[in-house]
Amino acid sequence: MNDHTSARTPAAGRKSGHTNLVLGPSTRTAARRRAFITALMAAPALLMALPAQAADNSLNDLRQRGVVRVANTQTSPPWSFLGQDNAPAGYDVAVAREMFRRIGIPKVEFVADKFKNFIEGINTGKYDVVVNSLAKTPDREKVVDFTVPYAVQDFRIWVNEKNQDIRDAATLKGHSVGVSAGTSNELWARRNLPDSEIRTYEGGGFLYNDLVSGRLDSVIDSYVHGNSVRTVNKLPVKPVGEPLVYSLGAAIVPKGAAALREAMDKALTDMRADGTLERFGHEYVGTDYDMVGNMNKATKAW
Repeated sequence: MNDHTSARTPAAGRKSGHTNLVLGPSTRTAARRRAFITALMAAPALLMALPAQAADNSLNDLRQRGVVRVANTQTSPPWSFLGQDNAPAGYDVAVAREMFRRIGIPKVEFVADKFKNFIEGINTGKYDVVVNSLAKTPDREKVVDFTVPYAVQDFRIWVNEKNQDIRDAATLKGHSVGVSAGTSNELWARRNLPDSEIRTYEGGGFLYNDLVSGRLDSVIDSYVHGNSVRTVNKLPVKPVGEPLVYSLGAAIVPKGAAALREAMDKALTDMRADGTLERFGHEYVGTDYDMVGNMNKATKAW
């Protein structure tokens, strides 16, 4: 016996509980016409119910306004700082001005903020973009969009000149390590130095003050920034070991601002190709600093 019950058509002449109606050709045609008209009338309502695709006016809005608000720390020479005239200066500042000149936005208004506030600041509309050589990380990519890179830094361990114990990352075990809060330096240190005491600082200057005074055993900072602080302030500090990591830096825009990001990408790509980035690197970072060459050598995946 089969486990499935076969359906049988009632035998001829047997009464069924249902009455079968047979429609004529004209009736069927009228029914089809009514169904078509009903569907046609419902179409606009269905289209209105679909979510509208928001137009991307991120670039046009700034062009019409004629001014873009650009955030950076203004406390991180040679990248961004206040010059002798108390106006923003540095590599990031020069890049921002030239980039937006090429895009067609004549006025750049710089907004000083702390590194750790950049993501929140751009997402709350405090400023339009951040040009502060930010490293791209998975967590940041979830909430903002990155341009192509326009800078690179190699990060080193800095110690007091008198220190003979710390020679590389392995010898940081049991020592205090200072990093700027919210930076990729902090992220790297927390991931790779579980046996060190990681201390965060709001400004780069405080890091080196504590390093010189002995309140801090080491600092993780870019060679460029550390060397600038050492030279300008004549501090007794030195870099030790090989670079911990090369970090490519980019600008960030609000998530989904594709038109603005693409315009910035084109301007930065052109500036890299025509020697502008190299020229700015020599002017602000150092005549011996090969900005584009180091970008090409960067080992950090982008």
